[in-house]
Amino acid sequence: MSRQLIQHHRQEASEPRYRQLATILAQDIRSDHSAGDQLPSEQALAKRFEVNRHTVRRALDELVAAGMVTRHQGWGTQVVDRRLDYMVSAGSKVTHNLAELGHNTETRCLNQGLLRPPEAIAQRFELAEGECLLCVDTLRLVEGAPLLHLRHWFDATRVPDWCERYRGGSTRAVLDQHYGLRLSRAQVRLEAVQADRDDSRLLQCPQLAPLLILTSDNVDESRRLVEVSVSRARADRVAYHFDFPNER
Repeated sequence: MSRQLIQHHRQEASEPRYRQLATILAQDIRSDHSAGDQLPSEQALAKRFEVNRHTVRRALDELVAAGMVTRHQGWGTQVVDRRLDYMVSAGSKVTHNLAELGHNTETRCLNQGLLRPPEAIAQRFELAEGECLLCVDTLRLVEGAPLLHLRHWFDATRVPDWCERYRGGSTRAVLDQHYGLRLSRAQVRLEAVQADRDDSRLLQCPQLAPLLILTSDNVDESRRLVEVSVSRARADRVAYHFDFPNER
C-alpha cells in the first residue's frame, strides 16, 4: 500500500499522516497477523508506504499505546494478543493457566529479599513493628512480551533458604517441591490504577495507561496465610475471569 492509498484514508485532510498509517497497520494486523508475529522493520514499512521513518515510528507508537504491539530492544515490533482471558479460582496457577491456553511463558526473577511490606499487608500477617516479609518480584512474559508484574510477599519462616532455591519460573512449583506447600486463594481484590514509570518500563506500556491489580491472600491447607501476591497487568492485554464453585 503506497502513499496514494494513505491519502485515500484521510478524513478531509485533517488527520495526521502517522495516524492514517496507524489505522492501516491496525487493519493489517487484524486481518493478516497473529499474536507473536513480527512486523516488518521501520525501514521496510517506510519504503512500503512511501513515508519517512519518523512517521512510521509515530504510527507504531500509536499501536503500542493501543496494546496491539510491543517493542523489544534488538528484537523489533511484535503483535500481542489483546484478549487473553485469565481464569481466577481458588486453586488456579498463573503458569498452568497460561500453558493450558497454549501460550509459551517465561517468568523472570527481578529481585528478592527481606523487606518491610506496606501497612495493609503487614496487618494481614499480624507483623510486629519493624518485622519484614520475604519479597519476591517476578515478571511474567507471554510469547516474549511482558504481561504481568507480580510481587509476592511470603512469611519468611515458612520458606527458609528461598533465595538460594529460586531463580525464576513458577513460584508455586518451588513451594510444592521444596516446602510441601500447596496454596489456595482465600481472598481476592481487583482494582484499577494508572501505570507509573516503573510499570511503563516493565510492562512496555505508556505512563498513565490503565492497569488491573489483582491482590490474593494465599493460604495453606490449614487456612494459615503464607503469601500475599500482587499482580499488575495491562488492562488492554488481559481480562480476568472469576470462577466460583456452586454453593448448595
